[in-house]
Amino acid sequence: MQTKTTQLEIIENLHLKSKPVGDQIPFGTVMTDYMFSMDYEEGKGWHSPKIEPYAPITLDPAAMIFHYGQTVFEGLKAYRTADDRILLFRPDENFKRLNLSSERMSIPPVDEKLILEYLKELVSLEKDWVPGTKGTSLYIRPFIISTEPKLAVSPSRQYKMMILLAPVGSYFPGGLTPVVIHAEDSFTRAVKGGTGMAKTAGNYSAAYQAQAAAKEAGKADVLWLDGIEKRYIEEVGSMNIFFKIDGEVVTPAMNGSILHGITRKSVIELLESWGMKVSQRKIAIDELFDLYEQGKVEEVFGTGTAAIVSPVGELSWKERTMKVNNGEIGELSQKIYDTITGIQNGSVEDTFNWTVEVE
Repeated sequence: MQTKTTQLEIIENLHLKSKPVGDQIPFGTVMTDYMFSMDYEEGKGWHSPKIEPYAPITLDPAAMIFHYGQTVFEGLKAYRTADDRILLFRPDENFKRLNLSSERMSIPPVDEKLILEYLKELVSLEKDWVPGTKGTSLYIRPFIISTEPKLAVSPSRQYKMMILLAPVGSYFPGGLTPVVIHAEDSFTRAVKGGTGMAKTAGNYSAAYQAQAAAKEAGKADVLWLDGIEKRYIEEVGSMNIFFKIDGEVVTPAMNGSILHGITRKSVIELLESWGMKVSQRKIAIDELFDLYEQGKVEEVFGTGTAAIVSPVGELSWKERTMKVNNGEIGELSQKIYDTITGIQNGSVEDTFNWTVEVE
């Protein structure tokens, strides 16, 4: 098959799958017909990029990913507009963050511009998989794993990068219904100097116990506090967190253990363009509850690629509970959601040049 991007091999899939319909698509369970892969070898660099039929891969049992967890990943989306165009949302930021995570995990960087071209080629080939129902999108999962077969504790000299695609509906079953979360003061997700700022697998599996306990208690997710004092707010398991306090929007400052969220960055830029005051600072959980009791906490919401904006209706910590905005979505949260999703699906003018069209 011919390709617009040189070097890239495309292997035709002769057994295409049927595509799901509607918006009830379980998140991340249905994969498309094709996937992208390329390999790295020390002394040779990244090589052999190809788009091939989606299928299992084979790895040596001694592949270092199985033993030392040297891996990074990303998450972004493609959207179908009303006039049938396909748009990516800030993909350059995702590949920039991928390289930031790779640096922390001792993984060689990729060429960000070239990978974006490969991704556009993959999405173009799979554009029929981009759903058009409101609230749906094509989730994109780039990742890198260490593949050298060696049991010595050291960075791998061989890697594989892959990109998977999956049509998805809403991340939270309730959509924009405000969620209930719990501030975790026992387990630790990350500390400054660790891997909290990297999008790497261990950060997520280390959170499972706390998330399971929260869900048993009827909570949707966990709000993580700092790993030293268990006092300063960091982020939710799948989202960065924002608070509208007495007319000002506050979000925890980047401190080395918080993920550099691309939706977070977009929300800050959007709010500032509206003339709103946004503070990125340390905020203590007890300070937040004191402000709530003074009637100053007006809205709480999380942001991330999967959910975009997820309003928080209730937050608990120790024996204290705050009900936010009567458990309803706030005016600002709704406006942010409508604007960002509108830019993503082409119904709102993209004055920030955040979207990239796939031909």
